[in-house]
Amino acid sequence: MWLTRFKELPLALRVLFLASFVNRAGMFVFPLLAVYLVRGKDLGPGEAGLLLSIGSTGLLVGSLLSGPLCDLRGRRAALLTALVLNAAGYLGLAVLDGAPWTYAVLLFVALVGMGMFSPASNTLVADLTTPEQRPFAYTISYVGNNLGMGVGPLLGGVAAAYSYHVMFAGNILAGLLCAAMITLWVPRDRRSPNAESRKGKGRSGPLGHRHVLLVVLVSFFYVVPLIGLEYALPLAVTTVLHDSAGLVGAVYTINSVVVVSLGLLMEKHIRGYGTKALLLVAGLLWTLGLAVIVFGFSLPAILLSTVVWTLGEIIVSVVVPTYIADHVDERRVGGFMALNGFVLGLARLVVPFGLGVLWSAHGHRPVFVTLLLAPLAGMAAFVLLRIRPSASAVPPSTSAPEPRAAPASN
Repeated sequence: MWLTRFKELPLALRVLFLASFVNRAGMFVFPLLAVYLVRGKDLGPGEAGLLLSIGSTGLLVGSLLSGPLCDLRGRRAALLTALVLNAAGYLGLAVLDGAPWTYAVLLFVALVGMGMFSPASNTLVADLTTPEQRPFAYTISYVGNNLGMGVGPLLGGVAAAYSYHVMFAGNILAGLLCAAMITLWVPRDRRSPNAESRKGKGRSGPLGHRHVLLVVLVSFFYVVPLIGLEYALPLAVTTVLHDSAGLVGAVYTINSVVVVSLGLLMEKHIRGYGTKALLLVAGLLWTLGLAVIVFGFSLPAILLSTVVWTLGEIIVSVVVPTYIADHVDERRVGGFMALNGFVLGLARLVVPFGLGVLWSAHGHRPVFVTLLLAPLAGMAAFVLLRIRPSASAVPPSTSAPEPRAAPASN
């Protein structure tokens, strides 16, 4: 029973998952930034788009800063810094009137915080779980984040309809509430039960864990279609199929429903399978989902495709951080989790631009064919990689479990 397994996780992790949900549900501002800049700050659509692109580089910077901060100051310090930066940036956007470049700077600060949070959270999960618990813990984290992301835009739209200041205030208060929860219940630092066994494993630095580095980098091919669909599907529904923009929301609703309803069930069934097999299955699901769009382009095909590729998204989102946690020296986990976040941030910058150029030159079909080719390239690369088995795939020992280390004092 998943509830029993959830109760077996350390209190600090249960608080972290709740805080992550509240933080995601409180992200009122991010989905409505373009609307706010155009209507609230009287910018043109092109100017707003440019500022968003510049500010979004904060996601990359935040991902890169998260690892060193986790290593130097601890996981809790990184989480709290992320939340404070996000709140400070949005507070500035809400109350300051200035030149357009100041909005880009403030957005950059807010998104540095957003980019830092997820890698730090994944690093803390690695610290506080045993190898057998990690796939379940990362699944809970992913499901909770998606549930929050499903609630957040709805609440943000209601708040924005009343007042943009209410929208910003809700986002900031949710972040500060999360910071308070983390301060009270998450310890400053904590060694995982297998810290000593992982300590010194392999050479120090990324090249000392070359197989992990390659897994993270190749996972970019599975991130490309995820970010690409965020760009291409709204355009396809509204400009090619000439359907209502409201139907775009149905895609995101289906995605959230599949993650929330099937995430834990999938985790139960993928336990015991090797990392390479799971990554290949994920690539196959991505390929099948995108093939439905390419060869049967229609609104029903898009909705069916969403169900299929979401299953691949779930697997990758659980398997990659689990692989990092299982195979990287404890001192390097934060850096590799940050690299994993950087891959996502990089895709958010380059994929929409590249697909936009392709769409403008050749239309929508080459865009979806390109997205179909990406997971195929990822599968080919994973076939060639030497991927080690994760600890969670090894049958558990019949010996008594090792006692947990006591949390460090605050």
